[in-house]
Amino acid sequence: VCSSNKAMSIVEENPTAAVPSPLVRRGTSVNFDEGQTQDDCTECKRSLTVVVIGASGDLAKKKTFPALLALFDQGLLPSSLSIVGFARSKFTQSEFHAKIQPFLKGDEDVVAKFLSHVHYFSGAYNDVESFGNLAQELEVREANSSLLSAANRMFYLAIPPSIFADVIQGIDAKARAVNDGWTRLIVEKPFGRDTDSFHELNNVVAKHFNEHEIFRIDHYLGKELVQNLMILRFGNRIFEPLWNSNHVQSVTISFKEPFGVEGRAGYFDNFGIIRDVMQNHLLQILCLVGMECPASWAADDIRDEKVKVLKCIRDVDMDDVVVGQYGASADGTKKGYLEDPDVPSDSKTPTFAMAVFHIDNARWHNVPFMMKCGKALNERKAEVRIQFRHAPPPLFPGLARNELVISVQPDEAVYVKLMTKQPGLGMKLDQKELDFSYKHNFDEKTPEAYERLIYEVTRGEHSLFVRGDELDYAWQIFTPFLEKLEKGKKKCFTRPLAVWQR
Repeated sequence: VCSSNKAMSIVEENPTAAVPSPLVRRGTSVNFDEGQTQDDCTECKRSLTVVVIGASGDLAKKKTFPALLALFDQGLLPSSLSIVGFARSKFTQSEFHAKIQPFLKGDEDVVAKFLSHVHYFSGAYNDVESFGNLAQELEVREANSSLLSAANRMFYLAIPPSIFADVIQGIDAKARAVNDGWTRLIVEKPFGRDTDSFHELNNVVAKHFNEHEIFRIDHYLGKELVQNLMILRFGNRIFEPLWNSNHVQSVTISFKEPFGVEGRAGYFDNFGIIRDVMQNHLLQILCLVGMECPASWAADDIRDEKVKVLKCIRDVDMDDVVVGQYGASADGTKKGYLEDPDVPSDSKTPTFAMAVFHIDNARWHNVPFMMKCGKALNERKAEVRIQFRHAPPPLFPGLARNELVISVQPDEAVYVKLMTKQPGLGMKLDQKELDFSYKHNFDEKTPEAYERLIYEVTRGEHSLFVRGDELDYAWQIFTPFLEKLEKGKKKCFTRPLAVWQR
């Protein structure tokens, strides 16, 4: 099921490998960006109000509030802090605390202290006056601080895109920071479902907020190993000279989940696995693997290089696309996708997809970038697998290829597959792994993606967020072949659950 219908011809070329810029200084341990506590950070000494719009929803409860707690526990948020949950539900403050507290893990005293900063405000998303009333409450809380002239406001939109317009208009009209404070807007995916809907959504946001005020979250950019891709490439000279079509046979970017769409089938059926995972998470990884070395660590330098990659991706050949749905398990204990009560019985929405992409530039000429993602598969895993070309003859014909594997989840690791001689009197070769596992090399706890991303918003740092033109080019790549899929130009296979879980 997962094989392409079209044989891929890999043609060797001779692009000149780019010489990396000196992004990383000399030394065994270099700290470019150490987290600053509230005692030594000028920005952290300002008053900060975080408003979580959609505070009663799953995203806010499971991701946003736990991330804020982690930053609070590490002293990375100002002591003059207010966190306000905004939603339509009518809760008292104690009732709201009771709803989010089960998701707040850690020392009981720390959680209690954190909750003393958390408040709740009930209002209508489509009522500008609700945001006016919210602003009055924020001003009262900020007035308790002697730093009113520098009161910053962060708005986290944990809501569906269908209500963005009203909320953004209300924030802009009534609830922006006063005096010298900044206002920053965190926007969650999905950023549309095709080029036209993205433009419509982006125009609404751009009408009320400048690009430097907007932080579009793709939480994969907050994952430790994804952040480490640039360090791996440009901070280790052994890799960059090989990072081109002279030496690389293929690149595979995979995302696998062992569970189905339980609890979110209604949302999922409207978007599918390609829009949910491939067009954003996996495409961002492709950009980091494929891009040239940026001029600096500045956010726009990095994002400029990602845009260059997107502009070079050729149209997807439908012969290089495979889509499918998981069926029921053989024993009937697990239902298939179409048996979910929230999924139409004739749905063609894929739960599995594989597609081959090509970056048409000198570095990556004719190297296939394969992206695979799916639900109800055999394991939870996200990884990048870079397969190198065979060693040249005549000494080692038929040997397995070297591979560089970056494991993003569940275990963060980088390992290299190498050929080696087995101990003994004969000349027997075997493939072994040089394994760099995070859990065996670092004592520090790896921050959760949302923790890192919210921290970067407090700093005004955009490099881990998606710029508007990135999304525009991403949708220009995906919209044509999504339209072909939805017009039935590619059959969506259905296979029993056991087949997908091999």
